[in-house]
Amino acid sequence: MTAVQVWSVDPRTGKQREAVAVEATAEDVDAAVRAAHAARAGLADRTVRAAFLRLAAQFLEESADALIAAADAETALGTARLTGELARTRYQLRAFADIVDEGAFLGIVIDHPDDTATPPVPDLRRWKVPLGVVAVYSASNFPFAFSVPGGDTASALAAGCPVVVKAHPDHPATSELVAAQLRRAAAHHGIDEAVVGLVHGFDAGVRLVSHPLITAAGFTGSIRGGRALFDAAAARPVPIPFHGELGSLNPVVVTEAAAAERGADIGAGLAGSMTLGVGQFCVKPGLVLVPEGDGGDQLVKSLAGTVADTPAGVLLDARMRENFVAGAAERAALPGVGAPVEAGPGDEHTVRPGFLTVDAGHLGEGGAHDLLLEECFGPLTVVARYTDRDQVTAVLSRLPGNLTATVQLSGAEADGDPSAAALLAELTPLAGRVLVNGWPTGVAVAPAQHHGGPYPATTSTSTSVGGTAVERWLRPVAYQTTPEALLPPELRDDNPLRLPRRVDGRQEN
Repeated sequence: MTAVQVWSVDPRTGKQREAVAVEATAEDVDAAVRAAHAARAGLADRTVRAAFLRLAAQFLEESADALIAAADAETALGTARLTGELARTRYQLRAFADIVDEGAFLGIVIDHPDDTATPPVPDLRRWKVPLGVVAVYSASNFPFAFSVPGGDTASALAAGCPVVVKAHPDHPATSELVAAQLRRAAAHHGIDEAVVGLVHGFDAGVRLVSHPLITAAGFTGSIRGGRALFDAAAARPVPIPFHGELGSLNPVVVTEAAAAERGADIGAGLAGSMTLGVGQFCVKPGLVLVPEGDGGDQLVKSLAGTVADTPAGVLLDARMRENFVAGAAERAALPGVGAPVEAGPGDEHTVRPGFLTVDAGHLGEGGAHDLLLEECFGPLTVVARYTDRDQVTAVLSRLPGNLTATVQLSGAEADGDPSAAALLAELTPLAGRVLVNGWPTGVAVAPAQHHGGPYPATTSTSTSVGGTAVERWLRPVAYQTTPEALLPPELRDDNPLRLPRRVDGRQEN
């Protein structure tokens, strides 16, 4: 079989830059997974793997100039954006190293025997162990933070799981460079470099999720691609967890009082959020419910002025550009839809941002206008003008799951107005993160973060950002009436590793 080369392409010109790899064959995928499986013992020592994660962050920092240059050449995201993203990625690796050191993620619970309980309780000791090799599917729009060194990889390694990453075709050269730094960090600590595997090619991604030694998968991408892999993971002889982030409309509701109080500011903020990164954020606000009346008119006027002044930009690849141009045109052609600022092609390789307006009543009816309730990846949003709260409820009731939902309130409403609380309660079932008087673009790496949501935003209830992301790659095990000498050190009574744990109902450390 002739090897199929993987090319790095410059989206600013559409020209091939260099051949960086070949697509993985079935034999290549099998070898990568088996090598990762054989390397898992190198992650068993928590001290070693925490040090490995910190050194990986250091190596990414030391090679930042080369990594950012490669990523910019392949994604056109710009040096400033990529510098911040790489810093976030390094922080994430170090944050997971801290989590590994602390040890609370192990969830240790010890119950000593209690013959007085009904029924009697034997000696039970519970903790969490790593699942095994994890398949990671890179995202196109974040070549660092949601790609080879991103949150799925960092959290899996923190859990003690090797990874095999399916590289995204939009940044294969960056993927190779970053993987080399992670492997270098592993080798420095005596860990087999195969603990971070990398494969290229569509077929490789399909084979990866089906490999019998893959124990779980993390995915960020389209609904169509993610659902196909999710179904494949469930159809295996031994099904595996599939933690997929698939798509999100990220609705925003602007109250009448908020529009009257600061409509122009909200419009400018919306423009900045929906055009950030040329609209290529998974949390871009794609549907905004705005009241009829003077306040809403001021919001739309401000939005139009700011979006019109936003320059055309380059999307991640030609296919995305074609889909955006076609999607924007199809939505604009629907009856009753206006385009105060028309989105569409710029020059041969760019797109212009824009937004659409529609009567909210159309969105509560179903039919052709349901297209406006689907994500359009790129710098486009839909502004639905409503006349009363019933129309807002009608639209929200028709939305699928989302990563985020946002409400813009007036100062008085934010002070505890019952109607504002009711609106917040209405948004909560729709999303994994609910915002008040903010914008969803930007996902902080923090212990309390949740980046997920009801399907199709994600395929599980887990988060892919924040400290609890590590829990996706662990499973609980309880030892019953096991002699102390046979227990893992983490579960022994003397707690030699000084780990946080719950003993007989009380928290220690």
